[in-house]
Amino acid sequence: MPPTLANGKICYIQIPATDIAQSVEFYKNVFGWEIRQRGDGSYAFDDGVGQVSGTWVLNRPPSTQPGLLIYVMVDNVAATIQLIIANGGEIAQPIGADAPEITARFRDPGGNVLGLYQEPG
Repeated sequence: MPPTLANGKICYIQIPATDIAQSVEFYKNVFGWEIRQRGDGSYAFDDGVGQVSGTWVLNRPPSTQPGLLIYVMVDNVAATIQLIIANGGEIAQPIGADAPEITARFRDPGGNVLGLYQEPG
């Protein structure tokens, strides 16, 4: 199914990286993102539902402090935390800090801080 195309939709994200191959493996292993290699050799991703695409970029400082904060929806935040740690990430904010929401924040291998969100129920 092709992605929804509509005015105002968030459609593309550039994620700073220090090692693109490491970031590719991290996001593929943790979130199951679809990875594709472009004709120029660079890597791009599609999120878990094929609605948001993006790439990793070098020579850009990581987003180390929450300002604009992107959350990735997951089935289970606790299980995803274990995947993050196993794949070279760190936990920046544990589950419970945003209660009653089920969230956590993590730091990817490039130093970026992103959030995890689990739908209640």
